[in-house]
Amino acid sequence: MIGLNTAAIYVIQTIGSLYLLIVLLRFVLQLVRADFYNPLSQFIVRATQPLLRPLRKVIPSLFGLDMSSLVLALVVQYLLMSLTYLLAGGTFGPPYAPSAGALAVQMLVWSIIGVTALFLKIFFWAMIISVILSWVAQGSHNPGAELVNQICEPALAPFRRVVPSLGGLDISPILAFMVLKLLDMLVINNLAAMSGMPDILRLLV
Repeated sequence: MIGLNTAAIYVIQTIGSLYLLIVLLRFVLQLVRADFYNPLSQFIVRATQPLLRPLRKVIPSLFGLDMSSLVLALVVQYLLMSLTYLLAGGTFGPPYAPSAGALAVQMLVWSIIGVTALFLKIFFWAMIISVILSWVAQGSHNPGAELVNQICEPALAPFRRVVPSLGGLDISPILAFMVLKLLDMLVINNLAAMSGMPDILRLLV
């Protein structure tokens, strides 16, 4: 039974995390004003539209942000963590034994931490891919390369304003990597620890 539960957790986390990534990418694409005619953007739109369509009727955009995508990401993360919790036995061991209401609130907090961590990871890995592409396929018009660059540019722009180009060498990605890594280490990890997030759920962060 333990083996079956472990396998079920693996399958749920893999599929759920993949869909969560797609949903959050939908939010990021609108945030950075990416090209929605890009084939990859169209795939993300089609994959998320069935669940987002009814949400958009009750959740309006706020300050130009796609709040329905953000709410859907939180819902997916919440369900993913809840299923993982149940399949893990519904307990994280003494003395941790919250009531149902307290657990629901804590699961929501963990979901917010998880979605925030994934949001940072999207930009982190997009920058890594962008740097690699700048070495091996500079100026590529591949849809994937164009989308990655569109995601990275708004995040790199603040660093480029304060860090001059050194003889044509752009070091802004290095500073961006450092900031994102520090946010993950000092903010996300500390929040996860302070909120009492169990190890099995940290796999989703």
